This record gives sequence, C-alpha cells and structure tokens, in this order.
Amino acid sequence: MTKIAIVSDHGGFELKEYLKDFFSKEGISDLGVYEPVSVDYPIVIGKACEQLLSGEFDKLIALCGTGIGASMKANRYKGIRAALCHDEFTAEMSKRHNDANVLVLGGRVLGKDLATRIVQKWLSTDFEGGRHEKRINLLDS
Repeated sequence: MTKIAIVSDHGGFELKEYLKDFFSKEGISDLGVYEPVSVDYPIVIGKACEQLLSGEFDKLIALCGTGIGASMKANRYKGIRAALCHDEFTAEMSKRHNDANVLVLGGRVLGKDLATRIVQKWLSTDFEGGRHEKRINLLDS
C-alpha cells in the first residue's frame, strides 16, 4: 500500500485540512502544521521531505500560500521531484513523464474543487518510464 503524507505552512493550512479530510480513505498522514499560525515554510517542508527520503512515505503533498516556496525548498533535496501544479494536466504529466514524488499546491491560489481534482489525477497517474527514465536520472546527476 502506498503511504502518502501531507504538509503545509500557515498559507496552505486551510486547503491541507480540506484535502486531508476529503482523502481520509487514502490514509494520508498529516505532518503539520496543526493550526494556522505563521511558520517558516522551509522548516516544515524540509522536515517532510526528509521523512519522504527516509522511506517513511512514498508520496508527499506539500502546500504553502502559492506553492512556490514549498516547491523551491523541496527541490533542493536530491531524490525529490516536486511539481507545482495548477491544473489536472500538469498533475498528470508530473507523474506520467517526471515521476513526481511531491505534489505542490498553492493554498491561496486554488479552490477546493480544483485542488481535489488535481490530487485525484496525481494519485491515479502512473509513471510511463521508458525514455523518461533517462531524463529522471539526469535530474540528480
């Protein structure tokens, strides 16, 4: 069974809570924050990425206000392929061609319905492999 975690700073807190509840049947683990109090996104996103890389989880959904800061922090780790997605197509392609292991969303940018569809698409899409495998390997070289 795939282990999925979700994390946010204060800017993504409200959407994180909604998504966590909506996808409760997926058994998503909440890595915080647990209240909408200002925090430094590099700290909370960094800790979650370290847990993903250690094998505690297979996939991570990360949120901040715009998604920009969370994606910048996540992509500093070798082995992380974080994709900031704003629609279902980018979510699909982030998995199909890039094997993204972190989905990044902007809590202040996306509505709940669109965010839900993005997560559904991302979770249900598989990596195509083939010619894309070589490119994935080049990311960490």
